[in-house]
Amino acid sequence: MNILVLGSGGREHTFAWKLAQSPKCKNLFVAPGNSGTAKIATNVPVGVTDFTAIKEVVLNNKISMVVVGPEDPLVQGIHDYFLEDNALKNVAVIGPQKAAAELEGSKDFAKEFLFRHDIPTAAYKCFDANSVEEGYKFLESLKPPYVLKADGLAAGKGVLILNDLDEAKLELKNMLVEAKFGTASKKVVIEEFLDGIELSCFVLTDGKNYKILPTAKDYKRIGEGDTGLNTGGMGAVSPVPFATPEFLNKIEERIVKPTIDGFQKDNLPYIGFVFIGLIKVGEDPFVIEYNVRMGDPETEVVLPRLKNDLVDIFEAMSNQTLDDITIEVDERAATTIMLVSGGYPESYEKSKKITGLSDIENSIVFHAGAQLDQDEVVTSGGRVMAITSYGDTYKEAIKKSYQSIDKIKFDKMYYRKDIGFDL
Repeated sequence: MNILVLGSGGREHTFAWKLAQSPKCKNLFVAPGNSGTAKIATNVPVGVTDFTAIKEVVLNNKISMVVVGPEDPLVQGIHDYFLEDNALKNVAVIGPQKAAAELEGSKDFAKEFLFRHDIPTAAYKCFDANSVEEGYKFLESLKPPYVLKADGLAAGKGVLILNDLDEAKLELKNMLVEAKFGTASKKVVIEEFLDGIELSCFVLTDGKNYKILPTAKDYKRIGEGDTGLNTGGMGAVSPVPFATPEFLNKIEERIVKPTIDGFQKDNLPYIGFVFIGLIKVGEDPFVIEYNVRMGDPETEVVLPRLKNDLVDIFEAMSNQTLDDITIEVDERAATTIMLVSGGYPESYEKSKKITGLSDIENSIVFHAGAQLDQDEVVTSGGRVMAITSYGDTYKEAIKKSYQSIDKIKFDKMYYRKDIGFDL
């Protein structure tokens, strides 16, 4: 079959890499793609939310399956767009419909879902520009640190964790009144702070059946020792060493099962990935957030550990026969380390020539913010590429990734040297 992947990051390069291995995948297209996908698929210069242009690509190339990488097209209803169009309705779309995508599109919607289905999560309240004073009072009732989350999509940057009450009040005003995160912060969720260690759980679902993929832990802060500004992710490790069988069982019973049951009870049509951001407090898991797609850079460590044919899995999801699939996992650990542009997550320069990629032997290089400029690979984004390695332990895998990174060069290249330090 012919398959289209939507997106241009490391996550989408990883999807393309995995799908290209399937004997069922005849022609692979990525829109808009990057320098990595260009080597294994046909890049199509179409934006992920340009549904009319995507329809043209699908019909012109006889696409049978569309795999949606990022959250924006899902929240804007791409799956519904396909179902409502007679020419597209038989194309399999991997990603939930708009009603279910609100789990990521609105933090308030997600928190209401969690409370309604008795899924463990932090206490919270939601505020808008008309209730700033009430927001101040709620902050005064909490102990520091204070957690402020923009309700809408803010490209992974809409969460602030602050220790000072006055600063928290100021930032609440900046978000609600000054639109610090644009329309994303028209509403702001204030949460109690949960103290623990974070991890990510990935679930595949066809709407009624589910399969759990390997866990991963990513590192969001730009600075070593988990300091500095939040980023889209600076590295990831899978499996998570502290996720014991007993703890994983708690995740499945208390969180995964009631989540999938909740989709059916609330009539949320869901075919795709459920990313559950978790925090381990003591010995108990709590939900921090839902995403309605795979995480990045977690995809770069989870998919390389998946032994199954990904097309088989996606077909089973769209046919609602996911129960017939047995997930097979590589026992080795996988780690990835993100190379970023100097200055990221704030302003940075682009079009820096990248060298040394052909010298990498013991790692997989997933391109993210990188594009082809004639025959050269150049930087085009903040997070430039992810260097993924296998090892018998995560420490061995991390060591291999750092050895590979030593061979890659571009001007002002930065990466964290402490991924996995806290495990």
